[in-house]
Amino acid sequence: MEYETKTATTPEIKSAFDDFLAAFEQFKQANDDRLTQLERRSADVVTEEKVDRINKALDDQKRALDTLLLDASRPSLSTERKAATDRDQLERKSAFDRYVRKGDATALDQLELKTAFSAGSNADGGYTVPLEIESTIDRVLAKASPIRAIATVRQIGGNVYRKPIATSGAATGWVAETDARPQTNTPTLAVIDFPAMELYAMPAATPTLLDDSAVDIERWLADEVQTVFAEQEGAAFVSGNGTSAPKGFLTETIVADASWAWTRLGYIASGADGAFASTNPVDNLVNLAYAPKQAYRANGTWVMNRKTESVIRKFKDTTGNYIWSPGASAGQSPTLLGYPVAEAEDMPDIASNSYSIAFGDFARGYLIVDRIGIRVLRDPYSAKPYVLFYTTKRVGGGVQNYEAIKLMKFAAS
Repeated sequence: MEYETKTATTPEIKSAFDDFLAAFEQFKQANDDRLTQLERRSADVVTEEKVDRINKALDDQKRALDTLLLDASRPSLSTERKAATDRDQLERKSAFDRYVRKGDATALDQLELKTAFSAGSNADGGYTVPLEIESTIDRVLAKASPIRAIATVRQIGGNVYRKPIATSGAATGWVAETDARPQTNTPTLAVIDFPAMELYAMPAATPTLLDDSAVDIERWLADEVQTVFAEQEGAAFVSGNGTSAPKGFLTETIVADASWAWTRLGYIASGADGAFASTNPVDNLVNLAYAPKQAYRANGTWVMNRKTESVIRKFKDTTGNYIWSPGASAGQSPTLLGYPVAEAEDMPDIASNSYSIAFGDFARGYLIVDRIGIRVLRDPYSAKPYVLFYTTKRVGGGVQNYEAIKLMKFAAS
């Protein structure tokens, strides 16, 4: 059985995107009126309220559009059931289906004995889901978790992924033909460990639901698990403690960018305590965009939550153009100063000394490690009449390149 993804250009999505663009045009017009009134030092309260109302409506419409796009990204069964080319995979899928519906693990045990690719059974009766279902969940997770979508993701087979890092390159120098060649410094190496932490979900279903032959077990499991996993992952990749969860980039030691050193992330100040600077607020956003080296800036992405984005949406550059722009089509990220924006709701709101905006090349700066296999333990006893599915996934993460990510601190300096 093959999966296909719904197209992102359905009439419903196109209509929602058109409404969003129309609302953004209304917002720009209302905000232009507000700025004109401010220049005359006679800002109308009604105009301020209108701008805030349209801005909130933009957020609501963007949230509705994101929901439609997420639903469209979920895999649905193809109307044409094609024969599986891999007999073992088809057998495993059928065996797993019987395990989920009836608790029959016999076929899974037999598959474990006859194949080198273990079904993953253990003493507590848990089994690794077939690869089709695992890739289904991972594909939806990539849509729901903004950091996972922009970071580097590695599959690992052990408990810890160890990565050597060159923190400084080899020294070189120019010499004349007959000059002495003194020994140069060798590269400095460091090792960063990324342990896999355990993430779990425990959806429940009634035996009647499981007995219903029309139920698509793969779709049901992916739908139940993806939301919980994506929410937990998203929070951990931003502010996880590194002990029981992946280490978030905001948990790292953060210093002023002028004092930056390896194992620390640098920040640019916004220019005011808990706010943007009252004059030329765009300047420090530009400074943040140019804080990473050009090699990282080329693939840079902004990371912030919707509230922060709604504040920036009002800003213009020196030529009178808005620095924030919606995506060119449904499903494309909005841009800020020409770079895409990833909306991460786990980023903190703007407040005194908050780190509410991140910018950089997250593919080179942040690493996510997935321990191969999503495991399911079927429990029909603990919550009768429901059958619980204790689903676990081992995920780790952390900063792998401290040069590639910069932050904005909402402070005067």
